[in-house]
Amino acid sequence: MAARDHVVDDLFSSLNSSPASPQINFGSNSPNLISFDDDGEEDYDNTTTTSKPLMVFDRFYDSSSEDGLYSTGSGGGGSTGGDNSLVQAAGNRLDYMMQYLDRKLLSVDGKDNELKQALPEIIGSGGGRGMFKLPIRAAVHPGRPPSLELRPHPLRETQVGCFLRILEGTADGGQLWAGSERGVRVWKMKDMYAAGMGEENDEAEVPFRESVKTSPTLCLVVDDGNKVVWSGHKDGKVRCWKMYQPSDEIEVPFRECLSWQAHRGPVLSMVFSSYGDLWSGSEGGAIIVWPWEALEKAQLLTTEEKHMASLTIERSYIDLKNQVTSNGISCSILAADVKYLLSDHSGGKVWSSGPLSFALWDAYTRELLKVFNIDGLAENLTAIQDLTPEEEAKMKFASYPKKEKPQTTISFFQRSRNAIMGAADAVLRVAAKGAFFEDNRRIEALIITTDGNIWTGSANGVIIKWDANGNRLQEFQFHPHPIRSLCTFGLRIWIGYTSGYLHVMDLDGSLLGEWVAHKTPIIDMAIGPGYIFTLANDGVTRGWSISSPGPLDTILLSELSRKESQYTKLENFRILASTWNVAEGRATQDSLISWLGSAVKDVDFVAVGLQEVEMGAGFLAMSAARETMQVGLEGSSAGQWWLDMIGKTLDEGSSFYRVGSRQLAGMLIGVWARNNIRSNVGDVELAAVPCGFGNAIGNKGGVGLRMRIYGRIICFVNCHFAAHLDAVNRRNADFDHVYKTMSFTRPSNLLNTTSAGMIMMMMSYLFLFCLLVTSSYSLWILYGSLFLPTLLFAAGVTSMVRIANAMGSLSVDESPELSEADMVVFLGDFNYRLDDISYDEARDFISQRSFDWLREKDQLHMEMKAGSVFQGMREAVITFPPTYKFERHQPGLAGYDSGEKKRIPAWCDRILYRDSRLDSSDTCNLNCPVVSSILQYEACMDVTDSDHKPVRCIFNVEVARVDEPKRRKIFGEIIKSNKKIRNILKEQNNVPDTIMSTNNIILQDDDKSILRITNKCGEDKALFRVICEGQCTIKDGKQESDHQPRGSFGFPRWLEVKPTSGIIEPNHIAEICVHHQGYETMEEYVDGEAQNSWCEDVRDKEVMLMVEVRRGSCTVEKKCHRVRVRHTQSLTGRSMPMEPKHEELNRVHGNVLHRADAKWLSGSRDVVDHIRDLHTP
Repeated sequence: MAARDHVVDDLFSSLNSSPASPQINFGSNSPNLISFDDDGEEDYDNTTTTSKPLMVFDRFYDSSSEDGLYSTGSGGGGSTGGDNSLVQAAGNRLDYMMQYLDRKLLSVDGKDNELKQALPEIIGSGGGRGMFKLPIRAAVHPGRPPSLELRPHPLRETQVGCFLRILEGTADGGQLWAGSERGVRVWKMKDMYAAGMGEENDEAEVPFRESVKTSPTLCLVVDDGNKVVWSGHKDGKVRCWKMYQPSDEIEVPFRECLSWQAHRGPVLSMVFSSYGDLWSGSEGGAIIVWPWEALEKAQLLTTEEKHMASLTIERSYIDLKNQVTSNGISCSILAADVKYLLSDHSGGKVWSSGPLSFALWDAYTRELLKVFNIDGLAENLTAIQDLTPEEEAKMKFASYPKKEKPQTTISFFQRSRNAIMGAADAVLRVAAKGAFFEDNRRIEALIITTDGNIWTGSANGVIIKWDANGNRLQEFQFHPHPIRSLCTFGLRIWIGYTSGYLHVMDLDGSLLGEWVAHKTPIIDMAIGPGYIFTLANDGVTRGWSISSPGPLDTILLSELSRKESQYTKLENFRILASTWNVAEGRATQDSLISWLGSAVKDVDFVAVGLQEVEMGAGFLAMSAARETMQVGLEGSSAGQWWLDMIGKTLDEGSSFYRVGSRQLAGMLIGVWARNNIRSNVGDVELAAVPCGFGNAIGNKGGVGLRMRIYGRIICFVNCHFAAHLDAVNRRNADFDHVYKTMSFTRPSNLLNTTSAGMIMMMMSYLFLFCLLVTSSYSLWILYGSLFLPTLLFAAGVTSMVRIANAMGSLSVDESPELSEADMVVFLGDFNYRLDDISYDEARDFISQRSFDWLREKDQLHMEMKAGSVFQGMREAVITFPPTYKFERHQPGLAGYDSGEKKRIPAWCDRILYRDSRLDSSDTCNLNCPVVSSILQYEACMDVTDSDHKPVRCIFNVEVARVDEPKRRKIFGEIIKSNKKIRNILKEQNNVPDTIMSTNNIILQDDDKSILRITNKCGEDKALFRVICEGQCTIKDGKQESDHQPRGSFGFPRWLEVKPTSGIIEPNHIAEICVHHQGYETMEEYVDGEAQNSWCEDVRDKEVMLMVEVRRGSCTVEKKCHRVRVRHTQSLTGRSMPMEPKHEELNRVHGNVLHRADAKWLSGSRDVVDHIRDLHTP
């Protein structure tokens, strides 16, 4: 209780202290320090002070804060009054204070029952600059627009088998659908500012519903007309899902309403054509058309007939590849996987794309129109002709091998040598090129914009603009990394890269904005209500304002930063980190208990680094081969023994679980965590960097483990650096190499591990080839002269690949991966020795425990002071004897090496760290999310199983993280209540006034009519889109049935509308041609063959066209005009209903132009009088 009372007194006394008075902060935030400044001397402060510590919540009482105690609430549109703002601010500070108090009291009761004083530390010079610059952390990232976290970062371990891969939004903005590895899920956009699901495993994301488990979803198509979503799956099936499920229970998975087997292979792509037919693509150039009539028929079946739905659709398919080949046409596109399908409604075409080529299809006749490659070169559609008997005879004669002379022994070996050297030369060329059977120009994304142009993104970062006929127009490149996704809205194009960058470009190819949106590749994007949603490879889904970059970003950034305290959540845990060079030995159970078992009582994590677990030339060579081939990385039997024994000591299973482990030759790292915090730990990644023998052998180097704890990245790196007293520069170089090149993620560009693996495969094939072409005696010669250099070359290639990848990441990310961590702990046998001291002098100082003088001789401290190694990192002041070198099983200080060499004792085994602090006085908050201090730093001198002593260190770590549900709620409140934001949105939502030339069109056979849209606005462009709401039958001048839409608002086959989208300049007119294409000959396909055909009577059929008009790219608001199109044979049929029925009025959007808003014209080509002087573009 004494400790608890002490904490309470400290906390509440700080409320009455003056913020301006200087205070010294002990404890976890600011331990006593030895500063290694360039112009200062090494000193540290061990004096005791009675000043009370400055608490975290004291900063909210600074009078300069906008959210301070005396804030009037006049600034910022989010304030609702001085009194309410005062109460809310005070309440937020009180909540924050109580959270901090509870955490401190719990740490006292549950840990040591007494407060531990943080140990004084030393700090290396050179930190915070260059590659040692700390990562940017803030409540709102200052380098990018504020984003809506629809799905915050999910831990990878919780996503195994259910990663999200695609996004699609509905046209009305009501829903956002995603395809995953086990089905589909849907978010209701009305809940996008709501709290999470209430469970840890759901990562506090927006509430969603999931489907029943299915095969992985590879593509999605939204059919807004029929309120369904179609999904293509890896098992070859197409499934249909209703947008609005009968049950709203989130916990109950929903089922598909229709499914059928569409392909033998996976369904890679799908699209609805302009006539409402569903097209699907698969492997090997397979394209199947599913007529809308069959889909509609299957959906209308009764419950008793539902079992026939799948068979009905499956037998209605139209195989386009088979039709093309049966016509004798051969082209490359027919063998390529159909990765993308795109519908050009204006041109009545469908684009299909393979990795490096395109095909254009007529959506009406379904004929192949054109095939061309990524360079825009058209391919001749040649017909396959049968060979004549004479041609066949010529081919057979040409294929006969010529008679060759028998080979002599000399020619055999000469040919074998030439073949081997040629193969080796090929390997060298592959290594130099950095790729293997991979063209970096492959197509990765395909979209169509409002102006009717098609845009493609490639793996080399190039964006290509095409016209509707497949002619290559322009090429742009803003970023060297591969493009993974494209999205368009209004007059803008959004580009997602594998580097996580997001670019915004206009339709002229000018770059409007760029920022790092994600830490992993952006794999897909979709339009939502006012947002562009981006999906990253790690599952994070963020919403970006469609007006970004713009004025909204500045206001949101300011408001969210000001309210940081309201969504900040604090956590606390302790880490036991320990290192031990075991010298190829094994420890007794008593030694393990003394080393680890006695120190884990009050810790949450245990990180152990071992060196020299197993050594020897043969073992090191095999380890290097495994690292090169990236196989067998689970470690050796000796390493597994250590992991098992440590796990047994920690009571693995009951109290702890193993987070992960990695072995590189003799180095081994393992991390354990308590079971009760498992749900907050994940994203575990491993890495290894060899530093021995040309940076290829693992006798020296480092192994690392990176993981995410409470949303923050923490790395542990176990190192073993170069030995010997005079090898200081080599040790510094080893650290520099490990820090720069340690990579936990797979490379995505330039040289990659796949290339290295292929190179090693070629090496293996080369060696096997030697076995086949040579005798046993020759093999020994080749083994010595070729294979061993080849193995060394392969190891060097792997090292070059790793370095190239590290350098490639530095060019974009501007820092190594270790610099991106919030906290890094280095532990291991660094091998730094004592300079300018003899063996006897060192023993004397040790026996007198005069460690102060010995520390002045420590090479590591001198190098850190010079800024040559461990720049900006911290170490507790050493108060234990040197840990090297001892005689085995010799207890006490008398066990130091007394043999012939008499190695000078040294602190070889060390533990250093770096957290988020730029300054030692920084407190834990979202700008400085990880603040650590050292509570214990000691050597286990009673452990005698090695010539090194184990060293252990206990960290007290404070973590600040974002409470995502609260932040999302505050985000929504700012959007809805801030006056400045409301005014900007109101201005952006103004849709230009437009006039339709008519809202009724009557067509006779093969007749054409022109529909004109006039943009009356003199400043803004108007964007239009024409869709078909449906078709109905007219009888006796009356509507006999409701308008029934085809797939995705497709047009009936008797009606052609061109263009269906476009841009109208201010004070200009757009003309739309509405054409009756004649009587449609309908064909019924059964098992891919046309069985029946008939001429459909389309007389007295009426189509309701919807013309949607929008403004620019910064709003989703639209105005809708309806135009009736009727086909009739006689002029007496001109009697048309001028007003919609009462039921139709209920379905009309609130800003639809009614009949009174349009002027009735005498003819379809007349223009209203007051716009007569305007010109047509």
